Amino acid sequence: MVYDGILLALVIGFLRGGSLKGFADITFKMGWVFPALLLFQFLIFSLQNKISWIGEISSFSFMAVYVIGLTFLWINRHHSHFKFIFFGVLLNFIVMLLNGGRMPVSYEAALLLDPYYLETTKDSLYAKHALMNDSTILSFLGDIIPLKAPYPREQIISIGDVIMNIGAFLSIQSIMVQKKKSINPETVI
Repeated sequence: MVYDGILLALVIGFLRGGSLKGFADITFKMGWVFPALLLFQFLIFSLQNKISWIGEISSFSFMAVYVIGLTFLWINRHHSHFKFIFFGVLLNFIVMLLNGGRMPVSYEAALLLDPYYLETTKDSLYAKHALMNDSTILSFLGDIIPLKAPYPREQIISIGDVIMNIGAFLSIQSIMVQKKKSINPETVI
């Protein structure tokens, strides 16, 4: 979902006359962390069903990614709208932490998508997701919002995902579409 929000923000930024020039001026504390986390998550996700010990620690691994990611966002909270992103990620982290390191997924929402999604969730092939049940804590923070056609990619998202994407969208807009400094006519000689 985050990638969808970033792509939409870039397209709208260009439509609003923005450019990518503002990204060159951004500096992050611990800037290497974000790409490293993306790579680590990708590796865990792609290897968890092929190498048993990676599958066994995948829930712990994803929780570690969240902790490091939240730390990165907090350290860089001075950037425009990063507090929204932090809060969205925090909501996702809380619900996953309270539910064994997996994001609870609504059975009813999963029914609205391709049956494959529901089957893989039932069989625990996705280390980040598990179907909600009677023991699910804070289920309203889980993946409860189904996205399907006309949306280009079927998926289920959480309230945290929505907040995180709003923050990412606003942040990208503020970077791409920077307000021009106006010249006060009285100061021009």
